[in-house]
Amino acid sequence: MKVTFERVIPDEKSSFRTIHNNSPISEFKWEYHYHPEIELVCVISGSGTRHVGYHKSNYTNGDLVLIGSNIPHSGFGLNSIDPHEEIVLQFKEEILQFPQQEVEARSIKDLLELSKYGIKFHRKINRAMIPKLRLMLESEGYKRYLLLLEILFELSKSKDYELLNNEIMPYTIISKNKTRLENIFTYVEHNYDKEIHIEDVAKLANLTLPAFCNFFKKATQITFTEFVNRYRINKACLLMAQDKSISECSYSCGFNNVTYFNRMFKKYTEKTPSEFMKNFAHNKVNVDLKVENEVKIKASF
Repeated sequence: MKVTFERVIPDEKSSFRTIHNNSPISEFKWEYHYHPEIELVCVISGSGTRHVGYHKSNYTNGDLVLIGSNIPHSGFGLNSIDPHEEIVLQFKEEILQFPQQEVEARSIKDLLELSKYGIKFHRKINRAMIPKLRLMLESEGYKRYLLLLEILFELSKSKDYELLNNEIMPYTIISKNKTRLENIFTYVEHNYDKEIHIEDVAKLANLTLPAFCNFFKKATQITFTEFVNRYRINKACLLMAQDKSISECSYSCGFNNVTYFNRMFKKYTEKTPSEFMKNFAHNKVNVDLKVENEVKIKASF
């Protein structure tokens, strides 16, 4: 879970950047990163993992999220499968200058303030934005800029959204104890399909077992065992999206007991594995692992 700074260069003869990702996902690096630019991500087709600030969850059949300045996030093609298509807009707030008396512009300012928490718009809004974003790819000059204003204005008027985080996550939070946490997360990433012994992870962090348990709970607000379970369920959801059986998903993700796997799956997705697979087949699934239990990396250790 390394976080990197990304330098965003506006498109030629433009004040902001537009990205159209429509290549095999193997060609892209979906790193956890941050940048001063505000980012609008519209996944036109595809499923994967959204990771914005503290929030991490799966999405299916597209996504539309507005991410505030300097909020750490990963590319939404993380853990996805082909085909994956998305359009991304990256812009600095200072390019949006409005007169003080412009009452209509206040809603956009409020929207950008909320973006610091990460805003996920509902599917209906996503569908409505796709034609405008495709037009953005074909436009030049002032027409591009006016389209950006139009998109932001329409989003600011929408009430069909939810905030991904309960609190703002500054990018500086990651820097403290970054190396130790990165080592722990990387170990889980490489070993989630096997039995993980907490004593081994404590040694990796160069801490005694009690000190490690205290450190991890203080840093993330959940126990290490719960973190591992949540990570495994995330992976299981992605395997199910690839038509793997329930037992295959269970054992492939480190659960040696299907009954326990079923219980954990229901706990974090509010659906049984069977319900998830049935709904996914009918394009109705949009799994959000409970936000109130999300990993929260605190600054005060």
